[in-house]
Amino acid sequence: MGARSVPTRRAGPQPVAYPDEIALANDQPRSSPSAVKLDPNRPRATRLAPTPSGALHVGNARTFLLNWALARHEGWRVTLRLEDLDIGRVKDGAHATAIADLADLGLDWDGEVEVQSRDLMPYRAMLTRLAESGELFRCDRSRSEIRSAASAPHAEDGETRYPPELRPPEPWPRVIQAWEANHRLRVEPRDEHVFDELLGERTFNPGLEAGDLVVWTKLGVPAYQLAVVVDDARHGITDVVRGDDLLASAARQQLLARLLGLPHARWWHLPLVYGDDGKRLAKRHGAHSLRALFERGVTRERIAGWAAWSIGLVPERAPLSLDALVAATSPDALRAAISTRNSHSCVFGDGDLGWLCES
Repeated sequence: MGARSVPTRRAGPQPVAYPDEIALANDQPRSSPSAVKLDPNRPRATRLAPTPSGALHVGNARTFLLNWALARHEGWRVTLRLEDLDIGRVKDGAHATAIADLADLGLDWDGEVEVQSRDLMPYRAMLTRLAESGELFRCDRSRSEIRSAASAPHAEDGETRYPPELRPPEPWPRVIQAWEANHRLRVEPRDEHVFDELLGERTFNPGLEAGDLVVWTKLGVPAYQLAVVVDDARHGITDVVRGDDLLASAARQQLLARLLGLPHARWWHLPLVYGDDGKRLAKRHGAHSLRALFERGVTRERIAGWAAWSIGLVPERAPLSLDALVAATSPDALRAAISTRNSHSCVFGDGDLGWLCES
């Protein structure tokens, strides 16, 4: 592929300052928390949020390309955020590799790169707020204890519901007594309605599907659901574009945002990409990693062309410039593509790999 061509970073606006209603420095508990509605006049913004715990693959590339192209088509600000709180899985050099892979795709972003692990204080402030609400409890239960609970069915995706009978006796402490301990948020069964810009309205029941949510881990860092809710609010993110494996998480994040009095973003969930083994692309599909493709001479134009064709934005599989991808990726075009051609997940097989690697 030759020397990397790293796009010039746009100076862009600085991260949006916290509005009064989401000021994380506010230590006062809220008597009746409610979700903060997004101001329709607020500048639109999205984020690219790779997890530097493994190689980015062609499925990640498709989501990032479409996210970025939609943002540039609509004039949204783009934040790059490295979600590196899964401490045990982040390897040396992984941050730089994730940034390099996105640069090799030709993507750019506005402002400095955000790194979650650099500052844990905003997450601590929000965990303290949850404790003050009386809805947070320390959980020292093992996974085997949770799995063996009678009302904790083991879901197909590996998730086990945390049942209410495993909660400790109330009242629960309204202060954090140990930061290096798992903490869960009480979640009662009730419907949570999610409106997705691409898929329409969906209904979930986090209390039945997941039970009491882990929001803090014994590693002393926030769990995924709390971290992204806090970060999206403080970074001014108004639109989240990601894979539809996280659609159920949207309901949980709305619930958390409502309890914390934070805004939640608009949702745009894209169909996942699976390998020809029927499993979603992951590190086990090593030949499909972006780094492996780049080392085989695959160009960003071929990856962009495959991404646009596989989602249904263009009729034929052909190399596509990033400018052309941006022009093709309007909200209406994405909605039409997903509803007509690609309402189900995409399979990336040997034929796709062979086409990408054609000279």
